[in-house]
Amino acid sequence: MTKIFSIVALSAAALFVLSSVEARKGKNGQIAAVESAENFCFFLPPKKGEGTISENEDKAIAFCTKELDDAPGAKVFPEGFIETAHFKEDKEKNWVQVTGRMTPKLYAMSKKDGGGQYDVKAPVGAMCANYNYFVNMVEPDGSIFCMRCCETKEDCPVGKSTYGCKSVIEGTY
Repeated sequence: MTKIFSIVALSAAALFVLSSVEARKGKNGQIAAVESAENFCFFLPPKKGEGTISENEDKAIAFCTKELDDAPGAKVFPEGFIETAHFKEDKEKNWVQVTGRMTPKLYAMSKKDGGGQYDVKAPVGAMCANYNYFVNMVEPDGSIFCMRCCETKEDCPVGKSTYGCKSVIEGTY
């Protein structure tokens, strides 16, 4: 009886792992990642020059510094778009972040756009690879961005989008 139970439990575990991998594959463009100052992704409007950050909160897609296995279907930032990037990690609290400066005109973003926030609620189905939560703000008017991926909701404050990157995610910009 124990042997049969073990086989059933192992089979169920294998199916769960396979279904998780398949579910991630199906989220093309909806998975961001933060690995380092050189390898990271965050969300932008799906088409260059079409609407503000806040107007695209429900349809944004991930863009990365380069193709990343953890971010299937993500696009690559335009050449020169990322000016500076600063990586920070808190291993005790289990979060990673990247903050920095960008060149909005290279994605035809308006310098009048005050920006907006992306998180696990918008765009629908969005996530940060290997983490339960994320908060991502893009501020074209200030030419800054921030992205934090967290294990706990408390470390990714999403209710402060109007405060901006510098108030929500401490870092170097």
